[in-house]
Amino acid sequence: MNIKNVNLDQFSQIKLLLGLFPLLILIACSSQPKIARQEAKLEQISPAPPASTPPAPATLNTTPQSSRFSQLKGGATRGGGARARQQSADMALKQTAPSFSQFEIDSTVELESSNTEEYSLINDNPFKVVKNNPLSTFSIDVDTASYSNLRRFITEGILPPKDAVRIEELINYFTYDYPQPKANNPFSITTEISDSPWNSQHQLVHVGIQGKEIATENLPPSNLVFLLDVSGSMNTPNKLPLIKSAFQLLVGELTEKDTVSIVVYAGAAGVVLPPTKGSEKDKILAAINNLKAGGSTAGGEGIKLAYDLAKRFYQSSGNNRVILATDGDFNVGVSSDAELVRMIENYRDEGIFLTVLGFGTGNFKDAKMEQLANKGNGNYAYIDNLLEAKKVLVTEMGGTLLTIAKDVKIQVEFNPAKVQAYRLIGYENRLLRSQDFNDDTKDAGELGAGHSVTALYEIIPVGVESNVNLPGVDELRYQDNQVDQAAYNSD
Repeated sequence: MNIKNVNLDQFSQIKLLLGLFPLLILIACSSQPKIARQEAKLEQISPAPPASTPPAPATLNTTPQSSRFSQLKGGATRGGGARARQQSADMALKQTAPSFSQFEIDSTVELESSNTEEYSLINDNPFKVVKNNPLSTFSIDVDTASYSNLRRFITEGILPPKDAVRIEELINYFTYDYPQPKANNPFSITTEISDSPWNSQHQLVHVGIQGKEIATENLPPSNLVFLLDVSGSMNTPNKLPLIKSAFQLLVGELTEKDTVSIVVYAGAAGVVLPPTKGSEKDKILAAINNLKAGGSTAGGEGIKLAYDLAKRFYQSSGNNRVILATDGDFNVGVSSDAELVRMIENYRDEGIFLTVLGFGTGNFKDAKMEQLANKGNGNYAYIDNLLEAKKVLVTEMGGTLLTIAKDVKIQVEFNPAKVQAYRLIGYENRLLRSQDFNDDTKDAGELGAGHSVTALYEIIPVGVESNVNLPGVDELRYQDNQVDQAAYNSD
């Protein structure tokens, strides 16, 4: 696929690198994924006025409409396929699924002293001086677990742990009416500049990517393995009962061309449903409804069994995926993160991806589940109620189950003649080195059908006096204050 140049500016240059799946490429397939690069330039902004005068609003010569942030709305991706899936889910919610209220948690509940929830450490991205660091490179992230997990804490009247807050997942939980890609392009790019709402001297650069939406009837066959945690710790209303209701919704969306298997694990792992056509819904639902919780948690053993089953019934022209539903508390068997990651990476390289759905409270292992999904070329969501299950498994089913682009990286090059400093908001655990952008062996995030990705940069324009403490220049490393002329060239 050729580079597509979007005529947008000298202010900065945005590059996108991704591996594309044959599904969206109208050329002969090869053993290696095709690489596409897409670049966009932001519309030139006026020089910043003196600090004493508020800067004039920046504009973009895109479409004559207000900022897409004013059009923020929760949940669903757009298009006929998504609407049809939502209508189908509404019927399923009314006819077969337990009521939402069964899974609501008393808002007076407080964290127990035995709470063992785990989150990865997050240090906010600092401002970087453009003269020293003109390039910003990171992997995309379409996970949304942090948003619904924070909602759970707030519903319970509890302040969430600071490391549970991944800002990019809060932003990416919503859709922003990005335009669908044109022709055979797998994605579209949207860019905007606006004033920062928290600092009138600064500005925000908004980068949006919209994946192509694919109608349900055009989705390829799916070889799905439901890997369900039925250990003793799952015997609470917001765990196994909610898992069962959530997967009932997904079963309602399957077709005859899909194949479903169910693996469960507690003290040991086992197959409760061998590969079954998606049209045999009664058989699949019966297997789900008969599940009961009890025993310890052999998570590693269950993952291996699920992947082995997915490999045996591999669809060479379809979607092969394990969907793991758990609280992440693996305490028996292959339980070290390193061992699990190696296992998942090996199967990922064979074309079997992983979706992770988190459930429950108290012993929730967010850090582990995010890592497993990242290494499994999959996505990660937290299901706190049946409406969230509907959003993830029905409304956004295409994006959850079908990857249209893998190893997607974004690199932004800032122009030091226009910008003195910047910081990327969120994506702290997705940062890459600048040289990783062109390294096709470097793992990065995946883009699902209909998924969108949003990234925000806070920038300090040249000429603005800011009260932000900017990093100094290492005199042992930078001897020349003169900026290379090439850095000013945005071409």
